[in-house]
Amino acid sequence: MQLGTRWAVGATPPENLPEVVAFALSTVEEELVATDVETDGWRWTLTWLEGRPVVELDDGTVVRYNPQEDSATITQPVEQQPTDYDEA
Repeated sequence: MQLGTRWAVGATPPENLPEVVAFALSTVEEELVATDVETDGWRWTLTWLEGRPVVELDDGTVVRYNPQEDSATITQPVEQQPTDYDEA
């Protein structure tokens, strides 16, 4: 069994993460800096599911590892614009 952990945005991620996952995390953080998103107090949460790391940022961004391809997938939350059909 592997225990998860939490760390602040901008801090060094755990060393036991696959390199491609660490790279994906830094990519997300670089995008946040480039778009001037205020991340004070934001944290990453690492959870191990079936031996694979799943990392979630406080804004809902999730990074998942695919060991067969040694790849990481970044899923960002979708901001929906209200439509005429939404209730007021």
